[in-house]
Amino acid sequence: MDRLKGGLSQAKFFVRQKLGRLQSQFFKYFTLAFMAGMVAIALTNCSSPVTSPVRIATNLWPGYETLYLARNLDYFKDKPIRLVDYPSGTEEVRAYRNGEIEGAGLSIDQALVLAATQEDVRIITIMDFSNGADVILGRPEIKDIKGLKGKQVGVESTALGAFFLARALEKNGMTPKDIQIVSLELTEHERAYKEGKVDAVVTFGPARAKLLDAGAKLLFDSSQIPGEIVDTLVVRKEVIANSPETIQALVDGRFRALEYLEKNPQDAASRIAPRTKVTPEQILNAFKGIIQPSLADNLRLLDQSDPTLVNGMQKLVDIMVENKLLPKKVDPATLLDPQFVKNAKP
Repeated sequence: MDRLKGGLSQAKFFVRQKLGRLQSQFFKYFTLAFMAGMVAIALTNCSSPVTSPVRIATNLWPGYETLYLARNLDYFKDKPIRLVDYPSGTEEVRAYRNGEIEGAGLSIDQALVLAATQEDVRIITIMDFSNGADVILGRPEIKDIKGLKGKQVGVESTALGAFFLARALEKNGMTPKDIQIVSLELTEHERAYKEGKVDAVVTFGPARAKLLDAGAKLLFDSSQIPGEIVDTLVVRKEVIANSPETIQALVDGRFRALEYLEKNPQDAASRIAPRTKVTPEQILNAFKGIIQPSLADNLRLLDQSDPTLVNGMQKLVDIMVENKLLPKKVDPATLLDPQFVKNAKP
């Protein structure tokens, strides 16, 4: 019995000794693993953070092509700038509201529509004034705008489309009630006209060039309402605060590309044409329909030393509110941010 008790005591001693060694090894491995984890966290914190690209949306409008030309010429270099194509300005507005993009090339009316519900919208560049690039094209037998009475006219369901069509009709003593409006996305303009679904179309960009080549007749263009259709580059206020160097690179690259286009039009058009799927000649012809203000002009317009832009925007706000194209009035002066054109180094 004494031997049995002694054996049990000895067994308990060895078990306790074994458990002690296991506990010691466990705490040693736990300590090493914990320290390794802390070192990894420290190294992660010391490394450079991953920078998300600043996504800039555009649609197929000639005034935005200098952004793509800048990319083609590598003027953005290693800056995290990503240009994103959308089928229309309407889709860009939706993407902006959904947080899918940080900035966009938008017509001034679309910028105002966004600003009415998004307080973070800032206009940092005036890309162009339409001076013939926006058009109303009709069938060859239609002599003029008055000939559209009772006809089917295709137009995008945007404030700009409604505004441009209304202004064309107004200048010819008509109203939208005098025609049959057919809502069409930009991508549908060419096909709808060629298939006879509409008698005329309010259009621009590649569709304009292709329909003119197909024999459509020019009934009205934006040169008849000079300075009223403006295209802008807008970005979020938050992006301006968090990524000012990237936004500056975007603006710098764009004005460098504009200078390149002015000095080397043929080469620039050859670089742009493949993306837009029209010929270099058609690209150059499209550029004739817009006025792209210089860096100096941009500064005067955005810092309001030249009140032309802000006064025109105010007039547009009033018209849009009156026609229920804008839910409320917006103060245009609060949207203009001249800092990047002021500091630009093209």
